[in-house]
Amino acid sequence: MRLDVDTYREIADSLVRNKSRSLLTGFGVFWGIFMLLFLLGGGQGLKQLITANFEGFATNTAIIVADRTTKPWKGMKEGRNWYMTYTDVERLKSMVPELETVTPVVSHWGQEVVNGTNTVNGNIKGVYADYCMIEEPRLKYGRYINEADVAQERKVCVIGKRIYTSIFPDGGDPCGSMIKVGPVFYQVIGVDYSSGNISINGSADESVVIPLPVVQKVYHDGDNIELICVTGRSGIKISSLEDRIRQIMARKHNYDPTDKDALFVMNTEQIFSIMDNLFTGLNFLILLVGLGTILAGVIGVSNIMMVTVKERTTEIGIRRAIGATPRDILSQIIMESISLTLVAGSFGIVFAVLLLNLLETIVNARPDASPVDFQVSFWTAVIAALLLTVLGVIAGMAPASRAMSIKPVDAMRDE
Repeated sequence: MRLDVDTYREIADSLVRNKSRSLLTGFGVFWGIFMLLFLLGGGQGLKQLITANFEGFATNTAIIVADRTTKPWKGMKEGRNWYMTYTDVERLKSMVPELETVTPVVSHWGQEVVNGTNTVNGNIKGVYADYCMIEEPRLKYGRYINEADVAQERKVCVIGKRIYTSIFPDGGDPCGSMIKVGPVFYQVIGVDYSSGNISINGSADESVVIPLPVVQKVYHDGDNIELICVTGRSGIKISSLEDRIRQIMARKHNYDPTDKDALFVMNTEQIFSIMDNLFTGLNFLILLVGLGTILAGVIGVSNIMMVTVKERTTEIGIRRAIGATPRDILSQIIMESISLTLVAGSFGIVFAVLLLNLLETIVNARPDASPVDFQVSFWTAVIAALLLTVLGVIAGMAPASRAMSIKPVDAMRDE
């Protein structure tokens, strides 16, 4: 073999071409790992943003509302109106022991809330003390309605965020202050800053929560209640109790037990289940797209390495001629393949983390926003790096096998 200037120039030109191809192929790996991690982090942040709407709301809750009958029953026509009463609350407690909380709610809309010269419209929500098990308050000041407030029928209230900022524009702790709600004065005992967008009979930030017996007497509601909220005990699914609840209510109020339209039951367990299934499918799609993109990049690496081996026949032949073993050639090609995938993948990981950090900063800059985490975990990045290493080895196997088969005499003939 002639080791002249032309041979070395050929080898040098081959290396330059290989570097250019490597950069283009490395971009495929970079883009694949970036897409995978960015979509995983973005999906996680999106899930937190959506679940923030359910903040403070029990996941195993059912909301029961009486509605117009749609089937005739025992000589009575369809289309009858019927109403739930306080005895239904006690009946459900005693006949469905799997229920942990059974609590009624009564509401009055569009009530004027006044503090001095400051006025705002709000919604009155009459509840028992255990209503906090349904819709957990996030108190900025004071406390929530307790059993003593209900038993002694105290004229106290817990106001929502918008009510507080409207009638107490100067801020500060309003507990102990007297405000007028509708025709009656109440003492403020707490301020609820709940931020969830799911609420019962009105948004929490526009509500004035008052002991239910007080609301019942002030507004002459009698025994009728608008809705009953229930939660299941630990390990009990509300869906397994729904039919029994319908049977109990139908027997008492004399309508067809099969008439599901007569009793509206909103099962939040099903809502959360749908959301979990949605994000499970979304994560699977993200993995599919990300891994597909990475594999496309790795296949590109393998193809480029095959071209590289073919163009470096002279170089490999020279190395074999001066004593390099097939194992040396194998390790060289595989290490080049691993290095290419790891370097490109590392840049993809860093870029994805930086972009996710920027997105997280922008989202969390919203006023009164719940913290949202868009970042992927450390171990996710580690697993991604290990995956790149394994794929780099796989990508280098075919080119390495070809390089091992090159013999010095073939290189001389090629030259």
